[in-house]
Amino acid sequence: MSRIGKKPIEIPSDVKLNVIDNLVNIEGPKGKLSYTLPPQITLKLDGSRAYLENKGETRQHKAWHGLARAIIANHIIGVRQGFKKDLQIEGVGFKSAVQGKTLVLNLGFSHPINYEIPEGIKITVTDSVNISVEGIDKQKVGAVAADIRRFYPPEPYKGKGIRYVGEYIRRKQGKTAQSK
Repeated sequence: MSRIGKKPIEIPSDVKLNVIDNLVNIEGPKGKLSYTLPPQITLKLDGSRAYLENKGETRQHKAWHGLARAIIANHIIGVRQGFKKDLQIEGVGFKSAVQGKTLVLNLGFSHPINYEIPEGIKITVTDSVNISVEGIDKQKVGAVAADIRRFYPPEPYKGKGIRYVGEYIRRKQGKTAQSK
């Protein structure tokens, strides 16, 4: 059995959890999310707690047990509070802006990069270098932040690029001129 899968999931009073067959619907103040349970995994509700039961004995079923519990717990946090990732752009002349449903990035290339903002994600830009990605689905927020970072990852010599706020970039020493 999975150690994480055995833990009960606390359901706050402002979140509604509904189970139909193996489809779990979670509704809260920020929105709705749903998750389809893997085979051999069932969800039991007991008042303000939910328990996941694993009927399978294979290694795959044990892994799904913990994964399903973590995803449902993250969905509950998401519909209640939401998730947020902050990015920062470093570099002379690098800037960003939101125009409608598009994030426009000027990163020193010959053309601006247009990134279509997915449904369910809110992107805000402050000071043209600070990007905030918000949403109720933790996986989607992380994937969008990683997609944006991938356009120009931070380089180790000057530190230019898009990085997560608080991310440490190990710097390298550049070449030095040799005298003969």
